[in-house]
Amino acid sequence: MNREKLIDALNEDLSREYQAIISYVNYSQVLKGAAYMNIADELAVHATEELSHALQVANHIDYLGGMPSVTPKSVKTSEKADEMLRFDLENEKETIRQYRRRIKQSDELNEFAITESLRNILVQEQDHLIALATALGIDPPNPGIAD
Repeated sequence: MNREKLIDALNEDLSREYQAIISYVNYSQVLKGAAYMNIADELAVHATEELSHALQVANHIDYLGGMPSVTPKSVKTSEKADEMLRFDLENEKETIRQYRRRIKQSDELNEFAITESLRNILVQEQDHLIALATALGIDPPNPGIAD
């Protein structure tokens, strides 16, 4: 691991944050029905938290001497509320896995301030995972272990 590789990895994370912002904004507005009103409101809150994550990650990339990405990962949409929530759940699982990796990698480079920032982001991402699983009526899935 070196700074350039960490910049590239953080740019992937940034693209995932952009994806989350777009999907949460979209889904929070198109989810319909009484069963989804609470989660729709929660998704709007998630969108603002994801924007905060994007700003933090972009700041880390700049600090490391890189140029922050401007391209989001692709966003899946559906007419079915459960499918939208499952798309978000899968994205959160991947985001958690990647931030677990990034924490190890930034620690390896002695970038402890970045590590702390990523840990705080990870806490919110886990909260998002729990909220989505709860809305789907399932137990929160295990995102998997970071390499």
